[in-house]
Amino acid sequence: MIRSPHENVATVLVDPRALGDVELELMALDLRVWPVRTAPICADGPRQAFQIRRQLLERHRGEWDLAAAWVPVWISFGATWQQGLEPLPWAAHQTLWRALESWADQVRFHRRLGGVRRLSPPEDVSR
Repeated sequence: MIRSPHENVATVLVDPRALGDVELELMALDLRVWPVRTAPICADGPRQAFQIRRQLLERHRGEWDLAAAWVPVWISFGATWQQGLEPLPWAAHQTLWRALESWADQVRFHRRLGGVRRLSPPEDVSR
C-alpha cells in the first residue's frame, strides 16, 4: 500500500496577538505557518480549526485554558529542510522546537509532528 503524499507539520495554538510576529520569525527559518481556518486543504477551515482547538484544550484538562481563543496553525518545513525522499533531519525538528520555546507565553504545542495533505505544490528541486 502506497501512502498518499503528505507534509509533516506541527500543530500549534498561537495567541492571535502574536501570530504575525511568530510567523515572521519562523519564515526566516524556512518554516511555514498555515492557520487551519484558511489552509488551502480544508474544505471547512473554520470548523476544522474549532475541532483541533477543542481537542488540544480537552487533552490538557484545564492546563491550556488560556488558549481557548487562540489560533490553531500547522507549521510545515520549507525547501531548505527537505532532502528529497529522506525523512526530515533532526536539525529541522530542533530548530522548530527551539523557535516555539522562545514564544512560550504565546504558543502551546507538543513536540511531535503529524501529517496532512500537501499544503502547497511540491517545489522543483532540480533547479
